[in-house]
Amino acid sequence: MNRLTQGRAPFVLILLVCLGLLAYAYYAQFVLDLAPCPLCMLQRFGFMIMAVVSLVAAVHNPGRLGRWLYGIPFFGGAIWGMITAGQHVHLQSQPADPMVSCGADWQTMIDFDYTANEILREAFTASGNCAEVDWTFVGISMPGWALIWYVLLSGLMLWALFAKKH
Repeated sequence: MNRLTQGRAPFVLILLVCLGLLAYAYYAQFVLDLAPCPLCMLQRFGFMIMAVVSLVAAVHNPGRLGRWLYGIPFFGGAIWGMITAGQHVHLQSQPADPMVSCGADWQTMIDFDYTANEILREAFTASGNCAEVDWTFVGISMPGWALIWYVLLSGLMLWALFAKKH
């Protein structure tokens, strides 16, 4: 197990997992026709940040201090993802309310030139469509799985940061 925390290995593993999760999200969107809500789109950004940081770290292969420096933006992306996925799971656990809508979907917000503040406000006040569970695996919704993966990948990074070299 020590090899998993040494050298480039944790960064490559995290990169591959993030790319796999993003690939499945796009597969679900474009092949399974599951339209992402604003919170789904925001969750993708967390995985993208973690993937980019892991790619750069894998190429650079930093020492102990460098790993901690790469950890700052990595955990920024992870915390971003945990917050958005947690909010999404919370919305999905609420009773259905037919009078509430998720708001404009991602493409509509882009087409109508929403500002970044309007997009963030819309995403974090979203309910309705964001509350619908369109996909589950072993009883857990997609944002639930995203939250699990954010926690697991953060745990792997923490393990790699605290691991002692032999």
